[in-house]
Amino acid sequence: MHLSRSLSFITLLLSFFALSACDDTTKTGAGKYGMMDTNIPEYAAVQFFTHIYEDENIDSALDFASPKLARLMKSYRINRNVQRHVLNMAYDKVEIKPSAANAGRNEFAKEASVALFFEGTLNGEIVKDLRTVKLVRINKAWKVDEVSVE
Repeated sequence: MHLSRSLSFITLLLSFFALSACDDTTKTGAGKYGMMDTNIPEYAAVQFFTHIYEDENIDSALDFASPKLARLMKSYRINRNVQRHVLNMAYDKVEIKPSAANAGRNEFAKEASVALFFEGTLNGEIVKDLRTVKLVRINKAWKVDEVSVE
């Protein structure tokens, strides 16, 4: 009797954990833990580069690009060409982090600049880089307009 009660309790407990693991509330933010606010320039900049370096094509990255930059990117057609010729930064694998110095109030701004740190590998070599990303607000969404070395 005591054994069947223990087995029932264990079964109930395992069922609870299995069902709670099926929770469909996923984070939509950016950053290492998905906690970056989606309405800030840093989010758009990180998402732009994440799509360029991790996706199979540039389609998702174009959603975070200004019309001017999107036209240029489309002319290079694939991610690897955009990495090499538009951004001058090719990586096999990369981690992208916004600078902590970017903190500021951007809720009413029409333009913003974000510094991003890149650390990754290319052909087995460790590559580190820093880029300044200029963004513009178009229809309440931040779009990457220009990437420069500064």
